Amino acid sequence: MKKYILKRLLQLLPILFCMTFLTFTLMQFGMTDAADIIYEQSGSVESTVIEAKRRELGLDRPFLIQYFDWLKNVFNFDLGTSYISEKPVFEIFVDKFPATFLLMLVSMIFTLAVSIPLGIISALNSNAKIDYIIRFFAFVGNSLPNFFVGLVLMYIFALKLDLFSIVEKTGDFKEVILPAATLAISMTSKYTRQIRALTLEEINQPYVIGAKARGISKFNILKSVLKCVSLTLITLVALSIGSLLGGATIVETVFMWDGIGRLAVNAALMRDYPVLQAYVLFISVVYVAVNLLADIAYFYLDPRVKSEERRG
Repeated sequence: MKKYILKRLLQLLPILFCMTFLTFTLMQFGMTDAADIIYEQSGSVESTVIEAKRRELGLDRPFLIQYFDWLKNVFNFDLGTSYISEKPVFEIFVDKFPATFLLMLVSMIFTLAVSIPLGIISALNSNAKIDYIIRFFAFVGNSLPNFFVGLVLMYIFALKLDLFSIVEKTGDFKEVILPAATLAISMTSKYTRQIRALTLEEINQPYVIGAKARGISKFNILKSVLKCVSLTLITLVALSIGSLLGGATIVETVFMWDGIGRLAVNAALMRDYPVLQAYVLFISVVYVAVNLLADIAYFYLDPRVKSEERRG
């Protein structure tokens, strides 16, 4: 097991290193640098003052030296200082992460609680009336953009029914329900279709047909089918978690949810480059970590992975 994890880490670390280099490189292509942004609100500033600030920030040094200095600071959890708030970027992300994590967790619970039963029911009743109804709503839910769904939910449940507040943030748990439901609607639609397709594929496998012929109960057969389906479901969940932890930017902006996605949007509008760099790096780390956890889950759930590792 330790060898398997170490091998996966060695495969993922170069990807992470390339992402840090690409992130830093892209930020150098801007028309303005940190010194210009710092002084642009001050009106007319002499060029000598700006050049002195560039030397102070180390912007006059060669590109690779700047990159390795930045990378060294990253390993020390020093992601720089925000140009706008003048706070350490790491502290800003630590402050915003709980809100994004809560939104991710609730939306994933909603998604799995609804999509797994619907996908199985649709597959077990293939081409029946209930199957067509589920597939229709899954198609509609998958076609609607998140910002539209969010606005409709706000209009119905916040403005008309007055069940939720969309302006005042009191810290109540129910504030997360509308943005989480907005994300869950689109994800549930995708998951339902995937689970239906996977379940249909499995129930037509020879081992299922043989189990039915031997008189094994439908419940036990369904358990075996779900175990096989869960392997692909892990990959879907891992990708969704990575995307949600990176911040659902549209939904967080629509609902004024104070998370990482909204932080990134504001940083892009204000040209807060240190925050943007940290955001891209954060997403990269999240995807690498989530994929590593998914690989570990495969190792435990799929006997074929274990046998291949032993043969290796």
